[in-house]
Amino acid sequence: RDLLEIGRQTRPQMYDIHLDNPEPLVPRRLRFEVAERRLADGRVHQPLDEQALRDVARQLAAEQVDGVVVFFLHSYRYPEHEQRAGAVLAELLAPPVRIITSAEVFAEFREYERLSSAVLNAALVTVMDAYLGRFAAAVHKLGIRVAPLISQSAGGLMSLDMARRLPISASLSGPAAGVVGAAQRGQVAGFADLITLDVGGTSTDVSLVRNAAPAIARDRSLAGFPLRIPLIDVNAVGAGGGSIAWIDRDGLMKVGPRSAGAHPGPACYGFGGEAATLTDANVCLGRLNPVALLDGRMLIRADLARTAVAKLAEQIQLDVIETARGIVRVAAANIVRAIRTVSVERGHDPAKFALFAYGGAGPLHAVEVARELGIRRVIVPPNPGILCAEGLLRSDLRMDFVKTLLVVVQPGAGAALLAARNEVMLSAQGWFDAEDLGGEQRVTQCSADMRYRGQNYEISIPLHDADFEPFDAASEARLLRNFHHAHEQAYGFASAGEAVQVVSIKVQAFGRLDKPDIVALARSDGAPCASDSTRAVCFHAGDWHDTRVYARCTMQAGQRIDGPAVIEQMDSTTLLFPGDAGRVDRWGNLLLEINSGASGQC
Repeated sequence: RDLLEIGRQTRPQMYDIHLDNPEPLVPRRLRFEVAERRLADGRVHQPLDEQALRDVARQLAAEQVDGVVVFFLHSYRYPEHEQRAGAVLAELLAPPVRIITSAEVFAEFREYERLSSAVLNAALVTVMDAYLGRFAAAVHKLGIRVAPLISQSAGGLMSLDMARRLPISASLSGPAAGVVGAAQRGQVAGFADLITLDVGGTSTDVSLVRNAAPAIARDRSLAGFPLRIPLIDVNAVGAGGGSIAWIDRDGLMKVGPRSAGAHPGPACYGFGGEAATLTDANVCLGRLNPVALLDGRMLIRADLARTAVAKLAEQIQLDVIETARGIVRVAAANIVRAIRTVSVERGHDPAKFALFAYGGAGPLHAVEVARELGIRRVIVPPNPGILCAEGLLRSDLRMDFVKTLLVVVQPGAGAALLAARNEVMLSAQGWFDAEDLGGEQRVTQCSADMRYRGQNYEISIPLHDADFEPFDAASEARLLRNFHHAHEQAYGFASAGEAVQVVSIKVQAFGRLDKPDIVALARSDGAPCASDSTRAVCFHAGDWHDTRVYARCTMQAGQRIDGPAVIEQMDSTTLLFPGDAGRVDRWGNLLLEINSGASGQC
C-alpha cells in the first residue's frame, strides 16, 4: 500500500535535504491491499482473495473514482492474478471507470517503477480519451476519412485505440519526432551518426543517433515520477529563445530555466516583456534580424531588447554588448553540458558525430556548440522549424513487447531464451493482426537486456535469428562477446570472468507505412550564393563584422558560402562564423564546415 512513498529512497537532488519527492498521484486512502501472492518462480503462495477484492470495489464505487490500477508483485512474469482481479473489478465498477493492470502498461520487473508507470498512465487515461474523442470527431468533420495516428515517445506512431489505452506512451513524443526526422534526413544525406540539437522557445532538446538509429532509454521521470517505458533518449535543458537571463545570489549570470513564454515573450517582441532573454541578446549582437522575423511577419524592437539587456548589465557592471555575449555563452555552455550527458557519459566521443541543428534557434547556436565539442560538421535541414512534423510524417507504427527472464548465460540457457523470444514474437504477431498490417509491412527487431549478475542496470544487445537457430556454444560466445564490448564502451571496462545475466527479451514491432519522399533540390549553374544585404554582427569579443545576409529560399544545390554569414528563412536563422564555410547539398541541407583553428568565442 505504501510502495509509492517508499520508492527507491533517493532524493531528487543529492545535496538538498529539504527537497522532497512529489506527493503521490493517488492519496493513501484510495490505495487498497488484498491478500494474494505468487512467488518469483510462479508458485501460488496465497490465492487471490476475491471476496476482499469485491469489498474494495464497493469502497471504490463510493469514492466515485474514474480509474483503478491493479498491481501485484510478480505480475510482470505471471499476470494471471492481475488479469483476474481486473476482470472482477470490471464486473462491479461500471463504465466509464477504467481498469488498468500494471503488466499491460509494461511487463518488466522492478515493482516501484512499474507501479509508478501504471499510475501515470491511469492519471492520463480519462483526459486523453476525451481529448482523442474530440480530435477524431473534428478530423472526420473536416472530411478526412483516414484514421489519425498518434506520435509516441519511442519514436513511432500508434493507433487512436492504443493511445486511449496507453496514453503514457505519448508523454514525451514531441521531441522524439524531431529525432526521427533528423535520423532519416541524416541517413539520406550520408550521415548515420548524429547528435541532434533542437533549440526552441523554452528549452533545448538533444539526443544521440548511432547508425541512423535514435538511442532508446527506459528509465526516465515525468514530473518527478519514475517512468519505465521505452522512449527516445532526449535530454532537455532550459535554454531556449525565451529563456530569461538573471543574476543568482552568488553574483553569477544564469540563463533559464525560467522563460518569458510566448506571451509576453522576449522584450524585443514588443508584447510587454521586460526581462532579458536569449533572443534579446541575439538581437543586440546583430545575429537575429533587428527589424523583423518570420519573413517580415513579426516586427522586432531592437531598442526594447537593448533596454532589457541594459538592466541586467547594470547589475554586473558590464556594458550591453558584453552582457549580451555573456548570455549567449552561458546558454551555449548549458547546451554543451546537455550534449555531454547523452554522448560522453554514454561512452561516445562527440567529435565523431555530426551536429544536426533544427528548431527555431538551433541553427543560430549550432556553430558555437559544435566548436566547443570538437565537432567539425553541422547539418541544417531545409526547414528547421518543422522537422518534428517531418519526423512524424515519416514514422511507422510501433509497439514494444517484453518478457522478463533473469537467466544466466551458460550452457543450457538457450531453451529459456528461445521460449521467451517466441512468446514475445507471438505477441507481436497478434498486434500486427489487430492493426491489419500485411506481410511486407511487418518488421521486428529483437534485443536482450543484459547485465553482470548483481548489477542494477542493463545494456540492450541486439539479437538476430542466427543467435537462436540453434543457441549453441558459438551463439553463447557471440552473445557474451557483444555484451562485454557494449559494457566497455558504456562504462570503460568489461569483466570477462563475471557471470552475465539476460534480464529481459524485447521485441520492437514496426508496421511500415507509406511516407513522403525527401525531394532533391535543383542544382545551381555554378554561380555563388547571392547576398541581398549586409549588417553588423558581433562574433568575437569586441569584434564586429560587416556580414552578408542570405535568403535560404534562393539557395540551390552545390552553392557555397564563406563565413561570416547570416542565412535567414521564415522559420529559423543560421549563423556562420568567420573562417567557417558552408555548402548546400543535393537534399537542400546546409552543410557547415567548422574551422578548428578559428575562434568560436562570441
